[in-house]
Parts: sequence; structure tokens; C-alpha cells
Amino acid sequence: MNLKKSDCENFHRRDFMHVGALSLMGLGLPTILANDALAREVTSPTSRTKKAKNIIMIWLAGGPSTIDMWDLKPNAVKGIRGEFKPIDTAADGVQISEHLPRVAKQMDQCSLIRSLTHTVAEHGQGTEYVMTGNPINPALKYPAVGAIVANKKTSGRGVPVYMDLSGMNIGKAGYLGSSYNPFVVDTFSSGPLYRRSTPPSNQFNLPNGFTVDDLNRRNQLLKKLEVGFKRFDKTPRASEMSKFQQQAVDILSTGKTRDALDLNKEPKKVRDQFGFGRLGRSALAARRLIQAGVRFVTIGISGWDTHSNNFNALRNNLLPQLDIALGTLIADLKANGLLDETIVYCVGEFNRTPNINGSGGRDHWARSMSVLVAGGGFKKGFVYGSTDKNGMEPATDPCSPTDVNATILNQIGIAPDSILNTRSGRPVQTFRDGKLLKKVVAS
Repeated sequence: MNLKKSDCENFHRRDFMHVGALSLMGLGLPTILANDALAREVTSPTSRTKKAKNIIMIWLAGGPSTIDMWDLKPNAVKGIRGEFKPIDTAADGVQISEHLPRVAKQMDQCSLIRSLTHTVAEHGQGTEYVMTGNPINPALKYPAVGAIVANKKTSGRGVPVYMDLSGMNIGKAGYLGSSYNPFVVDTFSSGPLYRRSTPPSNQFNLPNGFTVDDLNRRNQLLKKLEVGFKRFDKTPRASEMSKFQQQAVDILSTGKTRDALDLNKEPKKVRDQFGFGRLGRSALAARRLIQAGVRFVTIGISGWDTHSNNFNALRNNLLPQLDIALGTLIADLKANGLLDETIVYCVGEFNRTPNINGSGGRDHWARSMSVLVAGGGFKKGFVYGSTDKNGMEPATDPCSPTDVNATILNQIGIAPDSILNTRSGRPVQTFRDGKLLKKVVAS
């Protein structure tokens, strides 16, 4: 399996935040949790009427060739239409690539947005734009949608709000500060691919010989030491710290996060359905984390930067992995009663060129691309927008990354015009512009 860490733009993808168990009793996890108190969701009519609670993002790093996946052009000339044939799906009149048969069976639960367009055909900046929904601004680093969820929402007891199982340096918190970066779990991004078992991450385990009782005793000692300091520091942040220290203890002592990552707790039949690849295992873990109370989980796979040998790479490697993971995840969420409250969002930074180059590949192309959304109140078996006959430009209903992200966040009750605060306290509107894609949302 290809686990490359950089693409043709040398965009390095490993910058993980590791959580050390003992450091959590100092300024580690409690500080991360404390920032939740700085900005809480304001209940509005929008948030009261939405069903969605969670988001699972599947990130296709490198720029997936969506013209060979979601928006095939079988009637175009040979140098554009490519090698793949479209197949019918469970959604009436909707066709996708022949190499996504499992997803095809779930298309009656999905919406395809085929008219997404932007102008940033460079990996790092394209990733930042699509993940944040805000155009690049040298003076202000915008937060990714996952970080916004971490800022505005709370999780279940003993689990973080925002987690990343993708193994990529994406989804950062920008001006919100590193406290809203995702909790990165590297079990799924490095090491061997276990066929018989998948060990849970040790990032949420106590050190060897250090018991829950030891942790609680240390927490009690810390509370006693803090009593004398509280009279000197009257800031709201200081008064909140004990609360977040207790949350840190909960994450370590309850074992809820660790248990969610232990895929051996799933029946073998379910594990086998998700396959033995990293993406499939991450998809199963994402569902388990959502069940445990995590609100936003990122999973993903790299290798989509197919400047050469595009069709073999898609046919023999990338599309089979995506098909197993995405198709099974949607079916699994539905079977577990979670699809209506969980948005599945499959996207990359841009598309590939409609024209096939001399190396049998497709190059960077941001002017037209497709993304898939499912669950969370989005329409079922629906296609939003279209591209022209050669897939060069949107033909109907063009939309931007801002529009898509604003619509997704609105579905979980975070209004596009809601206010976030930078670390210095400066108020910033979540999105500078953009419109809600009302046609793609179920009434």
C-alpha cells in the first residue's frame, strides 16, 4: 500500500500532536480542553432544526480524478473520456465509475455535488482552501471545519471532540490556536497492517505500572496545590482549569477512547466487511469513535496525485480501497442507526485535468470537481450541479468550497455567519462569504 508522506509539491504530511499521559496532568490535555470554554455554540433556530450531530471526513490527498470517479464523460473524445465505464447505481439515473461497485449500491443514500469549482490548483493551498472553506489569506490562518466543530461543540465524557486517523498534516485550527487541532491517532497511519487483529492506540493508555488510582491520587494532589494559587489568578481561564483537568482524567481513566479504537471488539464479520487496509480499518474506527461521542473524525488515503499511470493507479489500488471503506461505512452507519445524524464527506483538494497527458496521467485541475456527501439530512440519491460535456467547467449550479463547508456546518447547527474568536480575542466571522446549498438538503 502506498503510504507516501509528500506529493509533487513537497507538501509534508506528518506533523502529529502526541498526547503523553503524564503530561496531561500539567498543561497538556487540560489546556486543550479548556479552550472549549472560550467559545460555545449559541443556540439558534438553525441549530434546533438540524438532525446531524457528527461528521466523518474522508480525505483523498493529492487531488483525486473525480472525472474518473463521480462525473465520467463517456461521450467525450478518447483523450478525455479515459478508460473507465460508468455503471448504474441504486440511485435512479445516477452513474459512477465501474470500479466503485460497493459505493454504487449505496448511492440511494448519497448526494453528489458535481459543480464544485475553485482556482487553487496547488496541493498545500488547495488543501487549506477546501478544508477551511476560506480563501487563502496571508494575514490570517483560517481553521479547518473540524477545528470549528471542536470550538463550537462538546463531546461525550471521556472522548475528544475532534480526532484525526488519516496520517496527514491537515485539518489544523489556524487562528483558533493549537488547542483546537485534532487529536491525532497514529495507530492507523504507521506500522504493519494487521490481518488478524488491530491493536488499539496506546496514546490514551496510562504508562506501564501507573494505575487509575495513581492518576486520581495525582489529580487530587494537583487540586490541593492549586487552591493556594487561585486567589492570585482570577481570570476565567484559570477558574476553568480544574474542570478541564478532570476531563483529562476522564479520557485516561474511563478508557472510552481506547476501547473505541479496539477493533477486536467488533464481530469478525463486521471487521471483514471493512477489509484489512488502513482506510477500511480507519473507517470502522471512525464509526466506533462517533458512537463513543466524538463529533468529528478525519480519515483518508494519499496517492491521488496521478500525473502518470492514472488509470492503473485508480483501478488496481486507490478505487478498490475507497470502494470498500466508503461503501461499507455508509451501509454500516445506516445499519447502526447513525446515518441520519452523521455526515459522511468524501473530498480532496482538487480534480485532475479532463485532458489525459502523454504519461497516461491527468494533471492538476481545480476549475471543476465533484464531492460526495451522505447522511446528516442531505438528500438521498441526488445530484447537485453539472459540468460541461468535457468536464472542464461547471455548466449548472457552480459552487465553492465555502458553500459546501458552510452547508455541512449548518447541518450540525453551526451557522455560516457565527462568530469565532482568535487567541487574542478578535472576533472573526466563520465564513467571509458563501451560500447555503439548499437544493442538496432534504426538506
